[in-house]
Amino acid sequence: MAITIDDAGIGDLLFGVVIGAFRDETQEFRYDIVDVKYFKPQRFRRKEYLNQASRVVFQLLGKLQLKAEEPIHICKGYIFDEAVKDLRRRYGDDRIRRVKVTGEPQRLTETAYLDEIRNLGYEPLKERDEKRAKSFFHMMNWLKKNPDKLRYAKTGWPRLSRYRLFRSYHQARKP
Repeated sequence: MAITIDDAGIGDLLFGVVIGAFRDETQEFRYDIVDVKYFKPQRFRRKEYLNQASRVVFQLLGKLQLKAEEPIHICKGYIFDEAVKDLRRRYGDDRIRRVKVTGEPQRLTETAYLDEIRNLGYEPLKERDEKRAKSFFHMMNWLKKNPDKLRYAKTGWPRLSRYRLFRSYHQARKP
């Protein structure tokens, strides 16, 4: 018996990040979102998304009613670095384990993310995991055709200023 925590969407241009929590024993699954606003330039620079991810993890554990001594397996991704520190402070080192998430927890978290971006009107590439760069440019081209959806883009990455679509966004929002 354990609860496994995973994320989906951290490296994608669209939407925030979905964080999923899965209880192996009962197959219960819950998810919540680190809002895209944490991936806009100012908040992104301050890495506010790390604290927000920790907050979401604790909320999900509350929703699943974490049992005494129940282990927590959490993805090795950097988005969980603060969450792991906070979890270890609260529950101790022995209950927290960094893992490579696979199987049902990964599938459900990824499906939740894909559902969220489909709700924006975007249809993801079928081979998006194997072709990250192609997926990025597919999302960027979709944003060019749907500029009203730019508010759902993670615009905090400094390298985005290379692209005309994001250049004015970055310049207009510099402090």
